[in-house]
Amino acid sequence: MASAIRKFGQGYWTRVMSIVGFGLVAVLGAIWLWRMLDTVSVGFPSIYLASGVSMLFLALVGAALWWFVGWNARSVDFLVATEGEMKKVNWSTKHELVGSTVVVIAVVFIISLFCWLFDFIFSTLFVWMKVLDMRS
Repeated sequence: MASAIRKFGQGYWTRVMSIVGFGLVAVLGAIWLWRMLDTVSVGFPSIYLASGVSMLFLALVGAALWWFVGWNARSVDFLVATEGEMKKVNWSTKHELVGSTVVVIAVVFIISLFCWLFDFIFSTLFVWMKVLDMRS
């Protein structure tokens, strides 16, 4: 029982998506590390250094991720509680989402027209008063 994952089955999807997200960041970080170290000049082919350091990085990040998602009591409790809270969320319907999006786009359009109108009025006024010179 000592090798079992803490709270097995609870917070399953939160744990899986955390692993996927952090794993993707780790893989991208290892690729970046590989490319940076592949240009280093050492006494042996640089591919060995780049691959070794990248694999060590992935192993360390993988071990830290396994500990965080499966063993650390506080983080596991947090992930389990997060999934429980996400099940309580009242998600918007498609109709509400489309309506809210239309309202936001309309308000942005109206405010941009308002700003353009006042900019045009004030620039015309200042050119008329000869405060601005509009010759390009």
